[in-house]
Amino acid sequence: MTYTGEVEVGGPADTQDATDLVITKVAVGEMSNNAYLLRCALTGEQALIDAAAEPETLLALIGDAGLSTVITTHQHGDHWGALEEVVKATGATTVAGELDADAIPVPTANRVGPGARVRVGSCELEVIHLVGHTPGSIALAYDDPDGIVHLFTGDSLFPGGVGNTFGDAEAFATLVDEVETKLFDRFPDDTHFYPGHGNDSTLGAERPHLAEWRERGW
Repeated sequence: MTYTGEVEVGGPADTQDATDLVITKVAVGEMSNNAYLLRCALTGEQALIDAAAEPETLLALIGDAGLSTVITTHQHGDHWGALEEVVKATGATTVAGELDADAIPVPTANRVGPGARVRVGSCELEVIHLVGHTPGSIALAYDDPDGIVHLFTGDSLFPGGVGNTFGDAEAFATLVDEVETKLFDRFPDDTHFYPGHGNDSTLGAERPHLAEWRERGW
């Protein structure tokens, strides 16, 4: 079946192949968080982005292949609600942005900053620090050597706008600047991005609306 990225809590996961990286998306929890299981097609090694909720759902998705790494995109509790149980069950190494790690109650073994690399078997994710939604939010970029760039943006970028800055105009301006310079100015239109909630999109679909986002202020 063709990947759509449209998932709902209690429904099936959706999977696509990005050449050497297999990406599986599932929605979990009361806030319909997205969690992403990444599997290296060459080695079978797996990583999870945001152990958000429903550990039983996530562990079933992980299966017998095990889990090497759990990456938390930012400090908000709806993105790490199942982290402790997933780590306990799998022994996975925890990864988070260095400026958010102290606010995550499960200890972070690997505190990452801009430009750090997180390996998933033969594949590599680049850490991109995005300030605004939280001080230490991170996005993760997988540049498929035989395809497109895949961006996992947490709650910093969604279809239709940047993440919530809770009425803080300065934080909003910072986040829009960060997203524009570190994502839109760097990556091409066919870059596919995967947010912390809701559907996916491409940078090309969202790029024409950047000025509108700035104007409306959220």
